[in-house]
Amino acid sequence: MNFETILVDVEDGIMTITMNRPERLNAWTHQMGREMEAALKEGNSDDSVEAFVVTGTGRGFCAGADVKDLFQAQAESGEASQDSREPGNWVATVRNSKPVVAAVNGAAIGVGLTQILPMDYIIAASGAKLSCRFIKMGLVPELASSHFLVTRCGMGAASELMLSGKTVTAEEAKELRLVDKVVAPEELLSQASAVAKSMGENPQSALAMVKGLIFENMTETDIRLVQKRELDALMKCYESAEHKEAIAAFLEKRDPDFKGVRGT
Repeated sequence: MNFETILVDVEDGIMTITMNRPERLNAWTHQMGREMEAALKEGNSDDSVEAFVVTGTGRGFCAGADVKDLFQAQAESGEASQDSREPGNWVATVRNSKPVVAAVNGAAIGVGLTQILPMDYIIAASGAKLSCRFIKMGLVPELASSHFLVTRCGMGAASELMLSGKTVTAEEAKELRLVDKVVAPEELLSQASAVAKSMGENPQSALAMVKGLIFENMTETDIRLVQKRELDALMKCYESAEHKEAIAAFLEKRDPDFKGVRGT
């Protein structure tokens, strides 16, 4: 598939999706959103892809929605565009995907931040800046970020981020648990790929179920329901070829070949 606003590369089982509008600090457009979603779906249907890394070209990760392209005409007409009224389902795509790691190489503002909150791990380069600054534009956060920010940071920190629209450094974001790790810029992609690989090389069927359990259970208060979901998933795992391969590899004192048995 040919893309105009992103770059896609696959190496050693990792698909790297790079937002590629460096002259606008990779400002988000509806086209970029559609292309990123399409790239994830393409990778999920490709057995050679085990996991994803999402990053940006140049000195910015994603400086938020492109105000000129998205909001100017909308503000002048007084009506939301058709794309705004009928967005894709980014959150569901990410949560139903193979493991996704964000590699934040620069400014992640507005949707540049909220689009990565549903991902499985977030690594930021030192010096990167992050902001959920929708309030500064007279808007509310989207992409379920009012859920994910609270889940990641807790109510107090999430409230301050959303109600003040403040900008934080990567190091401050780590203290808030907004990001999971901060590394030197020159180590960002290698470390993100290593984390993605460590997740994606595991049995894909179990990975999908674990991601589903995390999403369903992270705010579930009914512990019996939590356990029922886990038990239902466990019964499916027991029947999987990948689980049987793991047992055989352990008994035969060899590395498991999950790729070889996938789909059997």
